[in-house]
Amino acid sequence: MGGDRILPYAAQYLQPIKTRQDQIEQDELTTHQIDLNRRIVNFVYWRMRADAELTEEAPKAHSAAYEADKLAASGESDEVGLRHLHFYRDLAEMAVKQTRVAEMRRILADNGIRHLELEFLTDWFLPPGERRTASDQLRHSLLEAAGELGARHVKVGDFFDSPVAMSQLIEEFAKLCREAANHGTRVVFELMPFSVIDNLEDALALVKGADQRNGGICIDLWHVVKLGIPYERVAAAQRHVASIEINDGYLKTPPGMTLHEETIGHRQFCGEGEFDVRGFVDQMVRAGYSAPWGIEVLNAAHRRELPLADVVQRAYTTTRAQFAA
Repeated sequence: MGGDRILPYAAQYLQPIKTRQDQIEQDELTTHQIDLNRRIVNFVYWRMRADAELTEEAPKAHSAAYEADKLAASGESDEVGLRHLHFYRDLAEMAVKQTRVAEMRRILADNGIRHLELEFLTDWFLPPGERRTASDQLRHSLLEAAGELGARHVKVGDFFDSPVAMSQLIEEFAKLCREAANHGTRVVFELMPFSVIDNLEDALALVKGADQRNGGICIDLWHVVKLGIPYERVAAAQRHVASIEINDGYLKTPPGMTLHEETIGHRQFCGEGEFDVRGFVDQMVRAGYSAPWGIEVLNAAHRRELPLADVVQRAYTTTRAQFAA
């Protein structure tokens, strides 16, 4: 499989088209027209922060110059076709607050980055209060940066199993999607074991109830396996899946390790763990999934021990091997 559509926490970086809505429609058309043999593997921002240790707090962004060095390092691996990037919220906020959007755009363009995703927004569904106020501030930064940088989508969800009615979730998700459309981007909701939505049925109820063309589901294979969701059920819902992240890992959390520790520090490259990654990919491709693929491998040992160039090469090689030639 050649290089133009495996991405993982990312999205297409396209030049502005006539209108914001036209941009969404054109991006969708382009994504569906690209043959599977011309897709690119992208790796997440976490992988570029190979020197960072994940904690409860997100890693802080460094200067734009630091990020340029990281992008340049990924550009050196041109032979493996890496052309995507994931930005965490700190980098998005830095771009907006420090008025460095033009510089960020130049860095992306100079290094051939064509796919971009921004994340992660939580508490977007809460009633007025301190957490919602903080969420709204981040929401503004993420959407503004998404519009300025041409991000394909912004990823949202919930880390705290927050108690909230489905009707409220649907109403707030629809509002968020409409706001995102004004910035020419999508919103994808990631279901996970730690979320108020921890099953595929509720995730589908969310996006169907909101009924927004730029709203969809983000599927992370790690969460699918941990939640025990059959691959065929995900494949049957592929029309509502807007982004997929693949990885590998343990089928069951090892003794003495928490689920949180496992998810941020013990994921594996595709084919190096116990998941049936190729089986999942085959089912989604046969079902007609044609949106971006991503790689999300959060692994503490990789972050500490592997040079960035090795991480990039292994991420691409192991992921590409999961797809039919």
